[in-house]
Amino acid sequence: MFRRGKLLTVIALVLVVAFALAGCGAPQDGGSEGDGAQAGDEAVKQRIVYNVGSEPETIDPGKATGQPDLTVINAAMEGLTRYNLDGELEPAMAEDWEVSEDGTVYKFYIREDAKWSNGDPVTAYDFEYAWKRVLDPEFAADYAYELYYIKNAAAYNDPEDKSVTSPDQVGVKALDEKTLEVTLEAPVPQFLGLTAFPTFFPVHKETVEANPDWHAKPETYVSNGPFKIVEWQHDQKFVLKKNENYWDAESVKLDELVMTLVTKESTELAMFETGEIDIGDNPPTEELDRLKADPNSGLKIKGDLAVYYYLFNTTQKPFDDVRVRKALAMAIDREAIVKNITKAGQIPAFAFAPYGLPDADPSKDFREVGGNDYFEENVEKARQLLAEAGYPNGEGFPEFEILTNDTEGHIKIAQAIQEMWKQNLGIENVKVRSQEWGPYLKARQELDYQVARAGWGADYLDPMTFLDLFITDGGNNNTGWGSERYDELIKKANSTADREERFRIMHEMEDILMNDMPVMPIYFYTNPYLMKDYVKNVGVPSFGPSMEFKWAYVEK
Repeated sequence: MFRRGKLLTVIALVLVVAFALAGCGAPQDGGSEGDGAQAGDEAVKQRIVYNVGSEPETIDPGKATGQPDLTVINAAMEGLTRYNLDGELEPAMAEDWEVSEDGTVYKFYIREDAKWSNGDPVTAYDFEYAWKRVLDPEFAADYAYELYYIKNAAAYNDPEDKSVTSPDQVGVKALDEKTLEVTLEAPVPQFLGLTAFPTFFPVHKETVEANPDWHAKPETYVSNGPFKIVEWQHDQKFVLKKNENYWDAESVKLDELVMTLVTKESTELAMFETGEIDIGDNPPTEELDRLKADPNSGLKIKGDLAVYYYLFNTTQKPFDDVRVRKALAMAIDREAIVKNITKAGQIPAFAFAPYGLPDADPSKDFREVGGNDYFEENVEKARQLLAEAGYPNGEGFPEFEILTNDTEGHIKIAQAIQEMWKQNLGIENVKVRSQEWGPYLKARQELDYQVARAGWGADYLDPMTFLDLFITDGGNNNTGWGSERYDELIKKANSTADREERFRIMHEMEDILMNDMPVMPIYFYTNPYLMKDYVKNVGVPSFGPSMEFKWAYVEK
């Protein structure tokens, strides 16, 4: 799924998969000072200022993986389908579709009034071009594997597989300007949900081919969603305005949407309390008690389908030794982290896929069926494993760093784990290195780290959105780890129409992942955020982008 860039905390975990409709307070007349929606800008009657946090690494939908990236893209672009405020899929660029009886062939019918922001029609050819662009091995899209459900997509994306060498062999084809035919390798229940994800969004072929950096400037960013980007001040803000060419422009009530790029949590809170922003995505943990005690603080709480974990670079010693990885995982106190640092109801994680995903029997939870007990916190066992690996009482353990992005909460967690490893294992030469979002992601992708924090949230409502992350050499597998058996199981799970067999396979995949432990789960996320009561109809999904603004408005 997408990379989580923020620290999320709440009082209690409510596992839901629908959107939350924002704003329950009474309508407010008048306004607040600053840049927020109530700032009194007569030229802009409907305006929301939202702090998305980090500067996106990219806003090219074919390349994006981070939550800030996806949130900006989701406001400006649109796929074949879109999730509404009830968390249900509804037609978007496709006004209708047909599925073959065997579930392997989809025909999407692009709506006649679908247009790009420059006025050109959105066509089925735009989708075919965009999807094959993602799969082109030279494009090197981290999310290319999300399209592997399509016939011959995996083989085409693999430069070493000579069985498919042409994009024409991939099972996606525009039959005419308004009909897109997609042929899958096997029935995929979650496929329609994937078409709402940015990797599956179209791009304007003429623009992309004329300018490889089309996505780097607002004036060249041709989009097809509810809003269009008109300004981008790097590390400061995006300004988006209503896209008058959007097919459903009547449903878009905002004239302007501003996304600020403030990473410091305390600054975000100060801006929210002074009215400079209307929505904040990451309230500081040290202020949560105060905010929870004040019914007018603007603090809202939702569940989240995401996991917070650490990556091990398994290509570097001593992290190539599973005993070392398990010792480090067993020697931290997760309960202390969620109680004393995040200070709310996150659930300590001893597995990878979070609660809230259906199992083979949809009435049952995948996590509950599989159990949250793949390993235990056991300092004595951890010391024994470390000694067996050649580092008794931490002696001789090489110096290494914990890499994290530069959000205050992540740094605090890293410092706590640093101290736990020192006290429990005798490993004293651990440093914490923080970087801005872009360089941090680049270091992970290039395996330029030893241990790194990470977060992953669902792209769609299925455990595979967490498990296929670790396919060998996958674009989002930043561990250097791989398993032939694991890869075989992914293929089997994606090629069977037997639901019970598919889920049995996914549980076996998680068994392998947790036994080899290239990642160290820490807790299952929850989602607090700040929102003014006059802000209405902002979707807060438990998966995908941070916020959905298509239907948002302010009630003055």
